[in-house]
Amino acid sequence: MLKTPVIHPTIMEVLARSGHFAQVVIADGNLPVGAMTGSNSTTVHLNFRPGLLDALTVLEGILEVCPVQGAIVMEKPIEANAEIHDSYKKLLGDDVTWDVMERWAFYDQIRNPNTTLIIQTGEQRRFANLILTVGVVKMAEESNF
Repeated sequence: MLKTPVIHPTIMEVLARSGHFAQVVIADGNLPVGAMTGSNSTTVHLNFRPGLLDALTVLEGILEVCPVQGAIVMEKPIEANAEIHDSYKKLLGDDVTWDVMERWAFYDQIRNPNTTLIIQTGEQRRFANLILTVGVVKMAEESNF
């Protein structure tokens, strides 16, 4: 029995073999993940019902078990609302780099061979897709690394 905050066996297995610069995608319920699967990615479907599980809950869990150094979101149209981006930034903190990418380039980035894990959530908010770049586990003596 695991005592970590995340106990999903496939997610834990893929995160354990994802090294520095690997990409983890948290997908909303609208992303066509079947068309986004790359050569090295594993897809986990957590979208049992609309709204379950939401993307912020999944991000919180990932942050408890995996170091993250970067985040990318899809650029939204000017008239669209993407308040979830602000929630992501708050959870990720100031040490995580933030980038916004044009829609088709964002999709290509998901298909990148560095993507090891795609987690499809039940998130219903639009523009909630998030690409995370795995960081490194810092040793105690490397606080300034």
